[in-house]
Amino acid sequence: MTDDKRDFTVSEYIRSALSIPFFFLLLLVFTPFILILLIVSFGRLSNFVIEKIAPAIAWPVLLVLGVKFQIKKHVDPIPAPAVYIINHSSTLDMLTLLAMGLPRVRFVAKWEFQYNPIFFILGRLTGQVFIRRQDSDKAISTLKKNVTRIKKQHLSILMAPEGSRKHPGVIGPFKKGPFRMAIDLDYPIVPVYFEGHRELSSGDYLVTKTGICTAHIHPPIDTSEWKIETLETHINEVRKKYLNWADVNEDD
Repeated sequence: MTDDKRDFTVSEYIRSALSIPFFFLLLLVFTPFILILLIVSFGRLSNFVIEKIAPAIAWPVLLVLGVKFQIKKHVDPIPAPAVYIINHSSTLDMLTLLAMGLPRVRFVAKWEFQYNPIFFILGRLTGQVFIRRQDSDKAISTLKKNVTRIKKQHLSILMAPEGSRKHPGVIGPFKKGPFRMAIDLDYPIVPVYFEGHRELSSGDYLVTKTGICTAHIHPPIDTSEWKIETLETHINEVRKKYLNWADVNEDD
């Protein structure tokens, strides 16, 4: 467990302040190229955009922040298609999930991201899924509507079971959405554990410390025998894995 009170250096404040306009500058530079690729390919290069171009945008921003990002595969090759899940408690998470370049992945993101016109255009053209997190019924309805498209195109999905990065504890309560979607898709769940993100920049900070963070891609969890009636039990079992990786004992 870490203390959320951080002492940032002047250099870290400067790096953090530069990283935001740098990120949007890269987006502006790459967006026309991405649009041309998607238009001439009739959308067939969406996976190339997400797997290759998105990391090309994210990695330089991490470099500006002074963050060394590592990807450790505890399974190889990475299972796909799958429902990838991440622990979400840091402002760095958006950059590192883009930097991973997961195969044929689509992101489930909050509806408010579409208020940015660049995110709206790129998100819609590449088939990302935007949900209203505050309205559970609408969120579930949106996910269900996308199940057929995702399965037909053999796409993967990345979701954060905690919903928001601002939650109680190191690992927050898990919502049912990702797990219900895994059942509906008949996909395995691939847990991705972000280590070090919270220590460098919590969900309350836009300022980031320099340092190392790691994405641990773990072996898939088979969901073929899961039932809706026992879903709560399966969710608790998966969450316990994250608590163990985070070295957290909630009984303390």
